[in-house]
This record gives sequence, structure tokens and C-alpha cells, in this order.
Amino acid sequence: MNSNIEIKHIAKSKIDTVDFNNLPFGSVFSDHMLTCTFKDGKWESPIIEPYAPISLDPSAKIFHYGQSIFEGMKAYKDTEGNTLLFRPLDNCKRLNKSAERLVIPQIPEDLFMNGLKELLKVDDAWIPTNEGSSLYIRPFMFASGNGFHASPANEYKFMICTAPSGAYFAGKVKVLIEEKYARAANGGVGFAKAGGNYAAQFYPTQLAIEKGYNQVIWTDDNTHEYIEEAGAMNIFIRINDTLITSPTSDRILDGITRKSIIKIAEDLKIDVEVRKVSVSEVIAAVQSGSLKEMFGAGTAAVISPIAGFGYQEKDYDLPELEKPFAALLKKTITDIQTNKSEDPYGWRMKL
Repeated sequence: MNSNIEIKHIAKSKIDTVDFNNLPFGSVFSDHMLTCTFKDGKWESPIIEPYAPISLDPSAKIFHYGQSIFEGMKAYKDTEGNTLLFRPLDNCKRLNKSAERLVIPQIPEDLFMNGLKELLKVDDAWIPTNEGSSLYIRPFMFASGNGFHASPANEYKFMICTAPSGAYFAGKVKVLIEEKYARAANGGVGFAKAGGNYAAQFYPTQLAIEKGYNQVIWTDDNTHEYIEEAGAMNIFIRINDTLITSPTSDRILDGITRKSIIKIAEDLKIDVEVRKVSVSEVIAAVQSGSLKEMFGAGTAAVISPIAGFGYQEKDYDLPELEKPFAALLKKTITDIQTNKSEDPYGWRMKL
């Protein structure tokens, strides 16, 4: 692999057309993107070029056999104008874990990091400075090789695109505990950030939306007795003053925000239990008044508080707390990400 990066600058930036005070999430795109091709058994030199449509043959295997994986990351600016990343090497490692499971060539760490850093330098002006905003970063890999034969492709693309973004969710969400559909199964690809995992979520999520909910809480594929994830996020449940989250498995994504929350909570002297939690335990906790909070955790939303949930045609509301764990943990993690506090863990990377 040649680590030299060719840079083709856009003729005229579109940044002046963007209202950085009213950014949606993930639908306004920066000027440039990074592309790197795997061909003849090796990664070629990456290119940073103007953001634009790409051309693929109709027989490209991504369209037929779904070899597609991605990551979600963010870049921030601190008050001194420094560009900051949060645990980027963890994203690279997880991307390669996903790649291995889908028989996609793994991306060398230096290519991933050097390409990301150069892209952020080129599009430095696109990193928002407004409170609550960030530059969302989407690294992804897919099968670009051609053929209708049901087998791994012989060519792949690694790309990084970025999008200045505001909040993923506005306010609290109402969720439906899923009783029929499953997000993932044992031995499957639930632990990977495979595009197909998310495509399979859309139908049951749409059914929940039609019933007046924002998202689905996924349960285990076998019995639907145990809570696993919240939409596209890991889930945390607070019973009394104990924070509970499901253990990772073949079915549950090893979330970087999840791992960070567990460590921060422990250091804040919050009792944390990583264990299976049943729907019946949650219902019993509501009825006894011991269920205090539920929230989703992921890169896009960081922490998304859950206001209430539905189960078996009945709705349950969560209490309004003066000092919820969700708010404390979100502030702690975002202060580290944006250099408003010390980083005792070495998670923050300055470019």
C-alpha cells in the first residue's frame, strides 16, 4: 500500500450556502471525501477529492450480496480552534472487526488515520463551533467488484464522507418494546456495523412509528424476554441508583459510547451492572417505582433519554428527575470530547 494521499481541491466551496445555526443531522455534506480502492490484493493510494456521486457497474456485488459496513465518528472544535477526535482508533478496530465478519479486506490503521486526518485538514472550515453541533464522520467500506456469482468481491472501496450536524434527536423519545421482530440472531452479524442490520430494522421501526412511538427497543431473538438495544443504540436502564446495560454478544454492538459511559459512571461512583435484563424486570420496576431512567447511547445522539415505553398494548411513563444520570453522563462525556474538561482516560485526540 502506498500511503501518499493525492488531494484534488473543489473548484468552489459550497460552505457559504450552509446555515450552521440550523444544521440537520447527516444531510448537509462537506466539500470533500476520501476514496481508496482495494484491487489486485492490495489497497491503492487514497484520494481526497470533491464530494460527488460515484459510478458503479450494475453487477457490483454491493447491490446483490450486501457486503457493506460503516462507522460513525465525530470531530469537534474547542475554544482555541483545535480539532478533536474521540477514541478514533476504537472505530478503526471495530471497522476491521466488521470487515472480517463480512469477508471484506481490513483497512490498515495508518491508512485509516492518515486519510481521516488529511480529510479533516482539507475541510477544517466545515467543523462546526456551535454548542451541540459537530462534524459527523462516516467511514464505510463496500464491495465494488462485479459479478452475479454469490461470493465475496475482488474489489472494494473504502470511503470517508463528513457532514456538519446538529442534534440527532431533539428531546426525549418514546419507544416500543419489540415482541415479534428481532434485530439480530446468535451466530449472525449483529455485533458488526453492517448496513443490512440497519435495513432490517426499518420495517419494525416503521410499524412502531405508525403506533406513535419514535423507536423500537429490541429484545432477544429467541424468547423476546430480554432487552438488548434501543433502536440503533445501546441501552441503559436505571433501577433505583443502579445503571444496568446488556452484555455485548453476537447480537449486540460493542458501542464506543457505551464503553465510555460504563467507565465514567464507575468513576462517578455510580453502581453499574453489565448483565441481562428482562422485560418483566423492567415492568416490575415501573410498578414498584424503582425504574428511574432509560436512555440510548451511541455516537450520533451521545445519550438519548427515553420518556416512556409501550409493551403489550400498554404505555408506561418514566419519572421526571431533577438530576438524572443521563444528563450528568452526557455532560461528562461531551466535556471530554470538546476539551471543556480534563481527559483522564486518554480518549481525546488532538489533530
